[in-house]
Amino acid sequence: MLYAVALQESGIRRNGRIVPWPWSLNVAGQSRRYATRADACAGLQQVMRSTPHTRIDAGLGQINLGYHQQRYASACDLLDPYRNLAIAAEILREQHTPGEDWLLAIGRYHRPAGGEPAARYRRSVSRHLARVQGARPTAAVLAARQETSP
Repeated sequence: MLYAVALQESGIRRNGRIVPWPWSLNVAGQSRRYATRADACAGLQQVMRSTPHTRIDAGLGQINLGYHQQRYASACDLLDPYRNLAIAAEILREQHTPGEDWLLAIGRYHRPAGGEPAARYRRSVSRHLARVQGARPTAAVLAARQETSP
């Protein structure tokens, strides 16, 4: 599941495959990819001077700098793939209610308030998950559509 979230959040096409990219930023809705962690950190530090932190997401799981500032010491820490995924997993666990489908938590990972944006995100992650698991994407999408939107 976490890999499917990373594909959705930071996936790029490399050598004919979609893979998560650890040195990714989203700044006010615009994706930015960097070749190295150092380049991404420099880019992150630059945009932090001119962009509200709630409009900046970083790393594999696209952790929002403003809403999750308590989860990291330095913004560039979010470019450490292991740390970023640990934070993403923590957020997913917090959004999950015992006994419910993890896809509902995945929707809230993207939009805690739920609604149609969370449902769209869930469907998209569902397609990534189906592909990773080798299932037919249409089956996963149908299952995600049958769930009610919180």
